[in-house]
Amino acid sequence: MQHRIPKALSVLAAALTLSCMFPGSASTASGQLVLNGRVFTNPSGCYRNLNAPLSVQNRTGTVAFVHTSPDCTGPGQPVPAEGTFAASSGHSVRI
Repeated sequence: MQHRIPKALSVLAAALTLSCMFPGSASTASGQLVLNGRVFTNPSGCYRNLNAPLSVQNRTGTVAFVHTSPDCTGPGQPVPAEGTFAASSGHSVRI
């Protein structure tokens, strides 16, 4: 029984560390994200398969990322908080 407690604490510490390093989709940005004129209030996660050209108005306090892929993968062009962005090749946005 004495050997199980340190092992359990190690597992718990590792899980806590990983959860801090990789925030999940549960975190939302306060404000609005406007994608091609469509308004999303308190946005969170990936907005997929958007039509190009893509117009982004980031009315939140969080950086959004525009991706050329339809599923928010690969490198993303940052759109700063309170910033705007227009892309001829953007197809998804993560915030």
